[in-house]
Amino acid sequence: MEGVRGAIVALACAFATGAAAGDLRFVMVMHGQPPVPFWQVVRNGADAAAGELGVTVEFQATATYDMVQMAALIEAAVASEPDGLVVTIPDAEALRDAIGAAIAAGIPVVSMNSGSSTYADLGIRVHVGQPEYEAGLAAGEKMHEAGVSQAVCINQEGGNVAGRQRCRGFTDGLQGDVTELAVADQPERIREEVVNYLEQNPGVEGALALGGIAAAPVLAAFRDEGAFERVMLATFDFTPEVLEAIEEGKVVFAVDQQPYLQGYLPIVMLDKYARYGVLPTGVVKTGPVFVTEDDAERVSELSAQSLR
Repeated sequence: MEGVRGAIVALACAFATGAAAGDLRFVMVMHGQPPVPFWQVVRNGADAAAGELGVTVEFQATATYDMVQMAALIEAAVASEPDGLVVTIPDAEALRDAIGAAIAAGIPVVSMNSGSSTYADLGIRVHVGQPEYEAGLAAGEKMHEAGVSQAVCINQEGGNVAGRQRCRGFTDGLQGDVTELAVADQPERIREEVVNYLEQNPGVEGALALGGIAAAPVLAAFRDEGAFERVMLATFDFTPEVLEAIEEGKVVFAVDQQPYLQGYLPIVMLDKYARYGVLPTGVVKTGPVFVTEDDAERVSELSAQSLR
């Protein structure tokens, strides 16, 4: 037994001395980027972890939702030989080869945000984020409890598997009639398409936006149509405008996946793996957390700090 303890201590010491904090460099590749508030919070979380740990984090993101470009960014990150890689996985098949190259090169990979159902198939050990189907299911159950039986799920990223999972969960949770409305990933187009949907579907009782980037134009569409009184509106993620709308009773809830933690935790994990060889496995859940009128003011104050 003493021999085993000695071997464990020696192994721990080897990891502890094998990587000095200042020498560690991690790359984070995302399918979204600042100045979108959600991704700014992700980046702020990663920056905070880097500052606390004394490591370097480099950020790469696609200018638009472009999986060819994202795969190229991952490949470039792998070629730079970082001590660890953080990736989002909006489309597992499109990114499979690029992520596989990182793993084959011995680079530890942590996924975050999108990919809770696909990360393991790519050989990744841990994912930090929100199980998307479960989050959609919970959102649907909330609307079902409020008496909604006909709803629309507004999807601004049709190629992102996370959006489809959210809509599928929402449909199952609502136990009613749900239409998935695919809209363009452009604010003015989203507003126009939602206005058209509301005009053509007067019987709709609930609407769920799938992200903060869609929530603002959806809110604009609801204002144009005077739809707040007849259609219950909710969204995934939030922005200052969404929090204000929750306080005013125009949005019933936002599904928060805590993006700060999605940026912060992967850097901590990769740091500990580089130094000590320890890494969690499975999905480390950061959501869903529901923000309602009861706590919107407090969340607004705290989120202002995370956006700085």
